[in-house]
Amino acid sequence: MGLGNESYQLLSKIATNDKHGENSAYFDGWKAYERNPFHPTKNPQGVIQMGLAENQLCFDLIEEWMRNNPKASICTPEGVHKFRDIANFQDYHGLPEFTRAMANFMSKVRGGRVRFDPYRILMSGGATGANELIMFCLADPGDAFLIPTPYYPAFVRDLCWRTKVQLIPVQCDSSNNFKITREALEASYKKAQEDNINVKGLIITNPSNPLGTTLDRETLKSLVSFTNENSIHLVCDEIYAATVFSSPSYVSVAEVIQEMDDCNVDLIHIIYSLSKDMGFPGFRVGIVYSYNDSVVSCGRKMSSFGLVSSQTQHMLASMLSDDKFVDKFLEESSRRLAKRHNHFTKGLEEVNISRFPSNAGLFCWMNLKSLLKEQTFEAELKLWRVIINEVKLNVSPGSSFDCSEPGWFRVCFANMDDETVEVALNRIRAFIGKETKKIKPMEMKRWQPNQLRLSFSSRRFDESVMSPHMMSPHSPILPSPLVRAT
Repeated sequence: MGLGNESYQLLSKIATNDKHGENSAYFDGWKAYERNPFHPTKNPQGVIQMGLAENQLCFDLIEEWMRNNPKASICTPEGVHKFRDIANFQDYHGLPEFTRAMANFMSKVRGGRVRFDPYRILMSGGATGANELIMFCLADPGDAFLIPTPYYPAFVRDLCWRTKVQLIPVQCDSSNNFKITREALEASYKKAQEDNINVKGLIITNPSNPLGTTLDRETLKSLVSFTNENSIHLVCDEIYAATVFSSPSYVSVAEVIQEMDDCNVDLIHIIYSLSKDMGFPGFRVGIVYSYNDSVVSCGRKMSSFGLVSSQTQHMLASMLSDDKFVDKFLEESSRRLAKRHNHFTKGLEEVNISRFPSNAGLFCWMNLKSLLKEQTFEAELKLWRVIINEVKLNVSPGSSFDCSEPGWFRVCFANMDDETVEVALNRIRAFIGKETKKIKPMEMKRWQPNQLRLSFSSRRFDESVMSPHMMSPHSPILPSPLVRAT
């Protein structure tokens, strides 16, 4: 039931504004899946969720550890003796054993080349809460952060919705493999200054979401130098750090600043969580790691609004302190991610679908430019609606990531079992095969041998063939209050 004008007047501006970012194709794909979720037996024709960046490939290792370590939980006969202590704990600093274990785990993920101080670990409710927390610490309403494109769609919610901070895109494109160049940074920064916008920092994701790539050492040094020279902050979202499955190896900003002379580390901050690397999004473990003492002090006070539950801290402290398990998990997770990535991308290649080369993440950046009737974002959304409504796959269009080029799509591959992956690939094969057969001989001549030979009738891409009651201008279905995002 919608709110009338009178009801809206009774609510705050945050409650009634549209800055959450829900009205985008990224969230609309989620709604389509929630409306008609795939199940191998109960709903085999449903929408397969390929818009969810979750890591479900190593749950068996986690479950085995939990069976072998019942004392880690206060809900077992072996661990219930710790119940009262853990249930009453609410210190903002967190359980000492948890912050120590977390610092050690972060170091292991980065190859042991850097050490992290447990005292500087600030807790929050997932990476969403951590991103918002750092914005509240660093910026005032109206201030801005530079952000290279393409970027995670829900950053609009995480960074801006309640803080009223602005995001200023730094345009990157495929002509140079989406590299973040000094020229692009300076152009966006200069334009913001001309517009009298106070730029407080630059935020990056490494590994990248949605590209699935890692930043090289020289690029990271360039970004640190740029922010230091302009006395603005550098926030590095490193929540996919342990999802690197092939070369080049991962380089953290924490490693780079150790090698740089005269670096003002007060301007460096890292966002981390266990949602991607361990596959624990439901545990809501978000971390802000800042080299700035004032941010640590302020952030710890703010963390009271989103602390990780003491029960979760207790269990994870035990798990992450088990060096033998952690080493095995990180190695096996990387191996399984590589196997799944190779299998899925090979399936795409079999039907001539290309993707951006990647070495990390839980997704790939799929190039469907050859399927567009014209090279526009309108054509991209039309193709996306076909994929959602007919192929029944929830993939995320590049326009929702603020990509500067139409035709790119993020597709996730680590949030399902092997059987569901095969169903998804079979749907792609069937769709491509069906459309290929429709190509007329004259149309075939218009394609070069190295292009994907596909053609779609204008009717398939015409929004008018779908009932107006089925979709908003951007959505394949009616708007829904249900919003989840990863």
